[in-house]
Amino acid sequence: MKVARYCFEGRDGVGIVSGDAIVPAGTDVLSPVPDGDSIPMSSVELLAPVGRDAKIICVGLNYADHAAEGRVDPPDEPLIFAKLPSSVIGHRRSVVLPMLSDEVDFEAELGVVIGRQARQVSVAAARDYVFGYTCVNDVSARDLQVRDQQWTRAKSLDTFCPVGPWIVTVDEIPDPQGLGIRCLLNGEVMQDSSTATMIFGVDELVSFISQGITLEPGDLIATGTPAGVGFLRTPPRYLSRGDQVRVEIDRIGYLENSVS
Repeated sequence: MKVARYCFEGRDGVGIVSGDAIVPAGTDVLSPVPDGDSIPMSSVELLAPVGRDAKIICVGLNYADHAAEGRVDPPDEPLIFAKLPSSVIGHRRSVVLPMLSDEVDFEAELGVVIGRQARQVSVAAARDYVFGYTCVNDVSARDLQVRDQQWTRAKSLDTFCPVGPWIVTVDEIPDPQGLGIRCLLNGEVMQDSSTATMIFGVDELVSFISQGITLEPGDLIATGTPAGVGFLRTPPRYLSRGDQVRVEIDRIGYLENSVS
């Protein structure tokens, strides 16, 4: 059995599940709709909970500790860039190391999934346009970032946007600015922080982006990564074949991917 991603229908962007199962937040079983026997996670494949037609808008340097470890000043306003949707993969799928990079890095991030069209919304109203939250790994080819002097290719290579394992709806997480966020590489904690330390919170990001870019149902905002990334360690710690990368966010769960 395959469990399809969440999809969105209707003018108000109401989230539904495509398929015949839903995922309760923070559990390791799937519950059939409406009620019935549990389905073991081992018997299903979770697909990425955002579609290949979604915009993926990312935020750079959005944690003060990450800016500090890179010895750069925190930005005065959100630093926005994009990942191409062709880079999206789901939970337990493999991040494939490309031949053109030797410096592939991990970045644990809170993902915000938009629920209805947002255009020029205020900070106060921004949460009304959010459908829910998920885990994101903003995989990055650091050598290509330096070589290209911009980030699109380095962030958008095939398999470089693991997302999942599911979307936890906004009603389950009243305050997205109080979540622990971690990245583990082969069981070793690399990043360990809280979304409370974001420079720009979820509401500010949704509002800022929507002033000039219309956000549509199903679009994904990756809200930035805390300190501890591989390329700023001494020595640097890049991904290798056989690695296991795990992004954990409190009240959402964990996104796990192998490296091949």
